[in-house]
Amino acid sequence: MATTRTSFEEYTRLPDDGTRHELDDGALLMVPSPAPRHNLIRQRIAFTMAQFVTDRKLGIVLEEMDFRLAGETVRNADVAFVAKEALRNVDLDRSPIEGAPTLAAEVLSPGNRTEDTVKKVQQYFEAGCRSVWLVYPTLRLVEIHSRLNNRPQRRDFREPDVIIDDAILPGFSLPVFFVFHEPELD
Repeated sequence: MATTRTSFEEYTRLPDDGTRHELDDGALLMVPSPAPRHNLIRQRIAFTMAQFVTDRKLGIVLEEMDFRLAGETVRNADVAFVAKEALRNVDLDRSPIEGAPTLAAEVLSPGNRTEDTVKKVQQYFEAGCRSVWLVYPTLRLVEIHSRLNNRPQRRDFREPDVIIDDAILPGFSLPVFFVFHEPELD
């Protein structure tokens, strides 16, 4: 990823030319387009979560949405849940959304550096996010990072587990197999 120092104002004036960007403490990151597997996994998580959230009128689920986490930090969550009570502060006609989602899910690619991922999780939490899912396709693993009573918590889910995040989405469940299974070609 190439980086350039950029202000938030400059970031908002970038051309909409299909290039994906994030702003990391003023460093402009050009993010490559994801591979098909990444998109399939993101879609499965978003679809299942959106059905659950919509049926229960809990808020909204967004894909590939920019969130301004701090003055010079904008992150693009692969999947984001914004709880109903947080929606009061969201302008649905503007991007990026000011503040953090309630839950952010990031599907990681082999090129993601550990240091960058840890920093991104911290940025989400510092902005008020309550849960961050890190999804590792090659490991077939989902890590859920959360803060309960200001104490960091981490839970790992692998097949045949069912992903749950009851502190954020009580009653929601998502089989790990469904997240990672190969598309049927027959």
